[in-house]
Amino acid sequence: MEEWVVNADGCSPPSWSGNPMLKVSYQGEPGAYSESAALEFFGRNVALLPCSSFESAFDALENGYADRAVIPIENSLAGTIHKNYDLLLEHEKLHIVGEIDLRIRHCLIGLEGVELGDVKRVLSHPMALAQCNKYLEEHNFIREVTYDTAGSAKILREKNLRDAAAVASERAAELYALNILAADIEDEPENYTRFLVLSKQSYLPPADSQSKTSIAFSLKNTAGALFKALSVFALRDIDLTKMESRHLYSLRDDKVPEILKSARRWKYLFYLDFAASLADESAKNALRHLSEIAPFIRVLGSYRRSLTS
Repeated sequence: MEEWVVNADGCSPPSWSGNPMLKVSYQGEPGAYSESAALEFFGRNVALLPCSSFESAFDALENGYADRAVIPIENSLAGTIHKNYDLLLEHEKLHIVGEIDLRIRHCLIGLEGVELGDVKRVLSHPMALAQCNKYLEEHNFIREVTYDTAGSAKILREKNLRDAAAVASERAAELYALNILAADIEDEPENYTRFLVLSKQSYLPPADSQSKTSIAFSLKNTAGALFKALSVFALRDIDLTKMESRHLYSLRDDKVPEILKSARRWKYLFYLDFAASLADESAKNALRHLSEIAPFIRVLGSYRRSLTS
């Protein structure tokens, strides 16, 4: 497995063109949970492209530095990662082609020789700190926010911090030669993050119960509009697995679809997942029906339902 190093601009370009391995971009340092999701989905024969931001991971795919991108979209405890919904709509050339649910197992990790009693402060991403709240409160640790779980492990190593520990993955401990002081410190064992796999090529999965489709749409502000929109799926016995609304002002001005640009105040987009492939005639008919109600629809992707780690 080959890994690329993050630079100040986001993602490093390939230094070995012609390599047949699939190149996968993700946000975070090596050892991040997004990297684990990529390895779980694709296996270890991939070239990993760590990026400093979600935007960089999307751009790496769109600009040809990567063949796929793996991005988190929601966590079972912390909820939706709204920024990535916005980026899905802004990058209209990219398509969802897969998903994976990854079990998040947080560890408290530190430098060799550091014991639990030596630790005064704990570094990590704010979401990871929040997910380990009970454990951190029990030990009265000072919390320090960093940009990434694996990044906090990297900081420990680079700055040789002996009064601190990091909340990160077992893989991060291995990569940065750190010791695990405590394992499985998250508040709830049912801690999963759902990741999406993106590609520049769309995918049409079989018309069976293991497929899913994600769309975005808008509605006119009229009585019963949302009820009518959702009814097109109920009429065809299509199960809705997730629905999210986002204010149009969350999108960059230059990325707002032309049809939605006028009078954006109090206008919303709806993101919807439903359990069917676009190879299914009932799903295609539902979207045709929805187009009679919704002035804007975009299919974000049709793909196989999650592999659970």
